[in-house]
Amino acid sequence: MRKAGRRRLVSLLPPKAPRIAERLVEDIFAALDEQTVVVPGTDAAALIVPSLTGSLRSVLDQWKILATKIEELLEAHPLSQVLISMPGIGARTAARILIDVGDGSNFKTAGHLAAYAGLVPAARRSGSSIRGEHPSRRGSNQLKRAFCFAAFASLSQPDSRAYHDKIRREGKHHVAAIVCLARRRIDVLFAMLRDGTFYDPAPTAAA
Repeated sequence: MRKAGRRRLVSLLPPKAPRIAERLVEDIFAALDEQTVVVPGTDAAALIVPSLTGSLRSVLDQWKILATKIEELLEAHPLSQVLISMPGIGARTAARILIDVGDGSNFKTAGHLAAYAGLVPAARRSGSSIRGEHPSRRGSNQLKRAFCFAAFASLSQPDSRAYHDKIRREGKHHVAAIVCLARRRIDVLFAMLRDGTFYDPAPTAAA
């Protein structure tokens, strides 16, 4: 910070602390003037940090290129628009589902898919007694995370919010309600993949 100088810090701080930027910079330099401890490796860090910063920029650039390619491949997939039609499912989540689930034909029922994703609660047993249910530790963590993120993102939709609030009123906490919502949405998603149909927020009795 000393090498950057007062002007540099003042120019950087206003977006973060517009009201106290100049005073904060003065406080920083006052503290620097009182500093008497020299941390070993400071000079080495001054060389290493810029190098790591450059490496990180390169990795981020590569990640952006890869993300673009994934989106292009996703758009070409026949089920991409089916998946994205479901609220909360974006390009990344859809790609995760296609990688792990495909068209869903490897799963006999939605329950099998939910179990594979680790969204089926497991009973806690002690001897001959059963002490309720808890989240399963089995299944694909990446797929479970994708389904839960999608469920959370769908809370802006009335049907998802209503179901989430219903679970909360039953006494379950927010995370448990999200897991329940993710499990419920798997039933809908499984039918969408099986039939190749788009998401319908209010399916008819015939459907």
